[in-house]
Amino acid sequence: MLDEETAALKLSALILPACFMTSIPTSERLSELVALLDLEQIEQNLFRAFHPAERTGRLYGGQIMAQALMAAVRTVPDDRPPHSLHGYFLRPGDPSVPALVDVERMRDGRSFTTRRVVVIQHGHAIFNMDVSFQVLERGLEHQEEMPAMAPPPLDKVPAALKNPAFLEWRVEHKALLEEGPHAPRQHVWFRSNGIVPNDPALQTCLLVYESDNALLSTARLPHRGSFVRERMQMASLDHAMWFHHPAVSGWRIDDWLLYALDSPSSSAARGYNRGEIFTLGGRLVASTMQEGLMRYR
Repeated sequence: MLDEETAALKLSALILPACFMTSIPTSERLSELVALLDLEQIEQNLFRAFHPAERTGRLYGGQIMAQALMAAVRTVPDDRPPHSLHGYFLRPGDPSVPALVDVERMRDGRSFTTRRVVVIQHGHAIFNMDVSFQVLERGLEHQEEMPAMAPPPLDKVPAALKNPAFLEWRVEHKALLEEGPHAPRQHVWFRSNGIVPNDPALQTCLLVYESDNALLSTARLPHRGSFVRERMQMASLDHAMWFHHPAVSGWRIDDWLLYALDSPSSSAARGYNRGEIFTLGGRLVASTMQEGLMRYR
């Protein structure tokens, strides 16, 4: 399999349309992903999660996070969307066996609800996460300005893009074709490869799924050309996410979203990465932070 940076560059070299959803059906991979987020409930706070049929090696971290969040959402009233999550990847996930997702009801307050989630395989925790939910409230507002960038414009989708669960277009793809050091920042337009049901929980979990896709590679950009990729061990260590505007506020995962990423630091075999997710209209809907392993062997 291609690593995430190489695959994204090859995908980004293709030009995508701004409004293809009316003519292109939902991809098989997106349909599969939506089905995987429909967890099997075993007990009141215990769920079973399955994996993509063709997945080999280790599980994708975004999938585990999205399934863990969906399990937590199932234990919280609908009027309390998640506002933040903090997770740690403890062991590689095994795609050959289902995972158990255990939700602990930490607190149910008047405004906030807290859940702790542990994902288990082979008798061991592979991922844990705390999620906080909040009733919808009004308050003071400000936000970072969205970078002045437009999504890709053309009028038809290349056949190669009809299968992935998400379509991605990396703004800096031409510069990144050169194998050499680059500034530790990148901008990625993404959207689901098909229409997604108007379910705020599902929309949010799909956003979490995709949020893990480009973060880790950002810390690698300043060092390109100075290492052999096959000798670089890369793995997400943790992931934090804040939802500034819930899905019920109007954004959709099947509309273009801009992921603005940067990496302020890498040291001690770890890379630190940040991301901001904007709607096409410029609203900052979510922010992410992640530290990942960057060990040269």
